[in-house]
Amino acid sequence: MVTQIELQYFKCFDFLTLPLRQLTLLSGTNASGKSSVLHALCVLNQTMRDFEWSPRLMLNGSVVSLGRVMDTVDQVHGQGNVHMTLTHEDIEKFHWVFEGGPEEMTMDLKDGFYQFKNEDKAHFDTRQLMHYLSPNSLSDHSLIHRLRRMTYLTAERHQPEEYYPHDDLLFTPTVGSCGEHTASVLYNGSSEPVLEQLVVTSSPPTRLRQVESRLARFFPGCILELTPVEHANAISIGIQMSNENRFVRPVNTGFGLTQVLPIIVAALSAEKGDFLLIENPEVRLHPSAQSQMGRFLAEVASAGIQVMIETHSDHILNGIRRAVKDNMISHNNVAVHFFSSTRTLGY
Repeated sequence: MVTQIELQYFKCFDFLTLPLRQLTLLSGTNASGKSSVLHALCVLNQTMRDFEWSPRLMLNGSVVSLGRVMDTVDQVHGQGNVHMTLTHEDIEKFHWVFEGGPEEMTMDLKDGFYQFKNEDKAHFDTRQLMHYLSPNSLSDHSLIHRLRRMTYLTAERHQPEEYYPHDDLLFTPTVGSCGEHTASVLYNGSSEPVLEQLVVTSSPPTRLRQVESRLARFFPGCILELTPVEHANAISIGIQMSNENRFVRPVNTGFGLTQVLPIIVAALSAEKGDFLLIENPEVRLHPSAQSQMGRFLAEVASAGIQVMIETHSDHILNGIRRAVKDNMISHNNVAVHFFSSTRTLGY
């Protein structure tokens, strides 16, 4: 588990030290830096996964597009460089320093080190290719593995479609930042088992049936049908809201269902130790469903998947609070951080 993230000169932060837990909730005012914390992890993830032969930090890719260096470095205190430090299991640290010109869209690895407990720092060889952003000896390290497998879901998730792209699992290892690969991931892994702690015992333990069971808790009676489109790399999704109705297209169901589906598929496709980042899981959900989503994500975290949520919803928070009260997850495994802007407001 990543137990702490430190950012210096990244976007709005002069310096930030943020403790993390198995379930971390980021709340607070608009434009106060909540999403920036997620974006710091995202640029590491997309450089490791999408540009593994790149000698530079990629600010724009399939996960996030942050623009130029001048858009990414703190405009008040930064001098063209950012510092990122991740603490793993409270015993080891990875530290990176990146720099670049204001108009550039990538950043060079200037310096970095790995440190285990109180031992001496092992500095990176900055001439090395950055396909792991770490020394070769640590390429299989669990933290690096978790960052490469990380799933990030933005608040701007895809709207219902007539059909969805179908790609090989090698090219779509996650549901995608907008949930665009949800159908493909679900179809490719439909018969795969989910983590035992997350199995709804009334249904078979396979991914498709478990996703269906979880959806039914938000939308009672929901049944899914995934069908390959003939002569095309595409999948259609049929949704039945009760045994008395026929299957209909996603565009003919409520938007809430297709907003929840990527979250559930991402969670039930994850392995123990994986990292799941979600912006605004409450989008288009009724307050009672928002509370249910908070409980679900607490349950996911208690199964060993590290979850970080950015939300404006009291109902998400209350769902998590109830999960703690019901001993679904220990309070020691939950962190809630409130962000506020440091800018002076004029009247």
